[in-house]
Amino acid sequence: MGAFLETFLFLIWFLSESSSLFSSCKLRKQFNFNEMHKAGDVILGGLFNVHYTSVFHEPTFTSEPNQVSCQGFNPPGFRHAMTMSYAIDEINKNPNLLHNVSLGYSLYDNCATLVIGFSAALSLASGREEQFLLQETCLGTPPVLGIVGDSMSTFSIATSDVIGLFKLPLVSYFATCSCLSDRRRFPSFFRTIPSDAFQVRAMIQIMKHFGWTWAGLLVSDDDYGRHVARSFQSDLTESIGGCLSYSEILPWGDNPAELKRIVHLIKKSTARVVIVFAHQIHMIQLMEEVVRQNMTGLQWMASEAWTTAAVLQTPRLMPYLGGTLGIAIRRGEILGLRDFLLKTSPDKSNNHRNIMVSQFWEYTFRCKFAPPPAGWVEAGGALCTGQEDLASVETEFLDVSNLRPEYNIYKAVYALAYALDDMLRCVPGRGPFSGHSCAALQALEPWQLIHYLEKVNFTTTFGDQVSFDENGDALPIYDIMNWQWLPDGKINVQNVGVVKKSASKGEELTLDEENIFWSFVFKQPPQSKCSESCSPGSRMTRKKGQPVCCYDCVACSEGKYSNETDSMECSICPEDFWSSPQRDHCVPKKTEFLTYEEPLGICLTTASLLGTFICAVVVGIFIHHRSTPMVRANNSELSFLLLASLKLCFLCSLLFIGHPRLWTCQLRHAAFGISFVLCISCILVKTMVVLAVFNASKPGGGASLKWFGAGQQRGTVLLLTSIQAVICTAWLVSSSPVPQKNTQYYNDKIVYECVVGSTVGFAVLMGYIGLLAILSFLLAFMARNLPDSFNEAKLITFSMLIFCAVWVAFVPAYINSPGKYADAVEVFAILASSFGLLMALFGPKCYIILLRPERNTKKAIMGRGLTKMEM
Repeated sequence: MGAFLETFLFLIWFLSESSSLFSSCKLRKQFNFNEMHKAGDVILGGLFNVHYTSVFHEPTFTSEPNQVSCQGFNPPGFRHAMTMSYAIDEINKNPNLLHNVSLGYSLYDNCATLVIGFSAALSLASGREEQFLLQETCLGTPPVLGIVGDSMSTFSIATSDVIGLFKLPLVSYFATCSCLSDRRRFPSFFRTIPSDAFQVRAMIQIMKHFGWTWAGLLVSDDDYGRHVARSFQSDLTESIGGCLSYSEILPWGDNPAELKRIVHLIKKSTARVVIVFAHQIHMIQLMEEVVRQNMTGLQWMASEAWTTAAVLQTPRLMPYLGGTLGIAIRRGEILGLRDFLLKTSPDKSNNHRNIMVSQFWEYTFRCKFAPPPAGWVEAGGALCTGQEDLASVETEFLDVSNLRPEYNIYKAVYALAYALDDMLRCVPGRGPFSGHSCAALQALEPWQLIHYLEKVNFTTTFGDQVSFDENGDALPIYDIMNWQWLPDGKINVQNVGVVKKSASKGEELTLDEENIFWSFVFKQPPQSKCSESCSPGSRMTRKKGQPVCCYDCVACSEGKYSNETDSMECSICPEDFWSSPQRDHCVPKKTEFLTYEEPLGICLTTASLLGTFICAVVVGIFIHHRSTPMVRANNSELSFLLLASLKLCFLCSLLFIGHPRLWTCQLRHAAFGISFVLCISCILVKTMVVLAVFNASKPGGGASLKWFGAGQQRGTVLLLTSIQAVICTAWLVSSSPVPQKNTQYYNDKIVYECVVGSTVGFAVLMGYIGLLAILSFLLAFMARNLPDSFNEAKLITFSMLIFCAVWVAFVPAYINSPGKYADAVEVFAILASSFGLLMALFGPKCYIILLRPERNTKKAIMGRGLTKMEM
């Protein structure tokens, strides 16, 4: 806000001073700048940080030129300016670029001060001649067609706010603030360095790669830092679910108390990763306090502003900064630059009015050009001759091994040159402007150059493509640097990767992890998380009142799973699957049905086969002794039919064991229903025959026997059984029983069962069996006191009592038994009732036939009956 206000006040002054001019413009006020100039057909401007700071000796905007003293010569900053000079010299020698048009330059030192940089930009836009005639009210070809600069985001914002009114293209090589991508506010701003928005994403990509979700953020107190602070937290949370333990603003100037507070906060935090978007001066001040508090064990991440800062790469600071990972401007190679720098000399003809060259010379050789300051010579100071040998001294100025800002400057100059070349190659009548016209060099307007600059697309000799998107941003690419402290004590800043964005693949991160130096005990990347990772089988749940990356781990509930670390949610297993005990994957649900292999199934199968075998044995006994009174007296035909039906009852129980299938589900109840009806029908007819025989023995009762002959008995059994067959057929046709996977009984099991289909059909089937059983029981009960010569009624009564008791108990047991146990209950009921009938009806008879043959005589049977009758 302060930078904008200062810019606004300066603009008001500038416009008020020019408002009285009509046919000409006169420069009313002047600054004395550090500058370099070279003549040419087209002039490009440049703004560079050649000095670290400045001091105003008189108030600004007096009638005399303002006396500004720039202090702290910056050799890399001067190298930046000379790189632009070299690029223009190289373009002028290129026969394929800007044919018959020479480029010149006007380069200014901003002295790391906003008002100086802003004033220099206005001077480039308006010119510095005392008076110059214009076509109409200060309109005409500007002194420069484009400006390379400024280096700092705040300076670029202030300059672009005003230069944009002139529609003069400004191509920055170092301003990274994402706010400068606002095309509506900065329509003429371009840059060859990626914006902070991409740098933030690049930082987050690195954090994601190493699993760092808990970090601290330190930013500078300017536009560069404030815009990063706004976007970093939201991008970190959105991209990797991370968060910041703290976010602090580093103060400008000397503020020991604030720095002490910040370092204490870092020391207290559990975050092991510290991200710093700030300038070298901030880091220098911060590290003094870090050393004072001896705060080690941190992983520092550096923004491009201090990644390659040699002033921080010292043995004193490496115990704290060793292993730093930083984002750096793309390094490039500029062939011939060192040779060009070696030719720098204050006495060269191309250095006319080049104050910065003289200042560099004095700084490098520790001398002064005449006239020197008073007392300089007496104090032993040397006079500069301009003939000193630059190659004989060690100077940072000649170091071209790590060209990063210089490479961006080189690309910026070439971008302006290519745009100008495209414009000059325009064919009249095919131009992009009104009436398909082309721009003329003699009346060129800056906005016309912007049109071509937006479409520029070329490849440098280093192999990098240069173009601008709709926001004026270059195709983003950054090198990833690692501060390495070698065993011999040397310090090396090694390139260990690259992060870039391409149109086809999006953002890409490439890291050479094997070459990364870590300053930790195990030489491995640190862990930096607010909470420990949640293992597979659990999910994260937020801690109330804590940042998003601070959480507890909660085990997944039954039926859910998570197979990833730090899973936000547990997924539901598919229908036929269930979560494993560890809840980290799904396993097929256990299947449950009554099988032949399990103990229960084996017991029931054995009982069924045993009952069938006993029936067969009884049949054999009855056949073998078919001529004996015991067999003949008990209606042998119905007895054999009853034994056959009991055998079917025993065998039908096997249909309830095994995997339920459609045919077994349909057959089991039909076979069960028909078999039992056949069995009870035989018993019912036997009971009715007993009653009929007894009634026939009475006077006048012989007529009743004609209804119970052999044919009538068979017909009655067939009729009663046919009714059940009709019921089963109607049930199967209308709503047949079907197999079903039931998941309602158990969550982790699939119960295979047969559903009855029509409940009414099943109820009618069971009701009909019950009706016949009750009827047989009542008739047998009525005949229980008849003489034994006529009577099986006692045995039938007892057998029916057992039968009814079993099936009455079966109903609630069946309803309350889940899964396979329902089938087991039904099988048990079938077997129990079948055994009851078999034992009650045929047990006593077999006992007499086999063990008491003396009682198996007509006399014994009839006598026993007479005796009882007489009694």
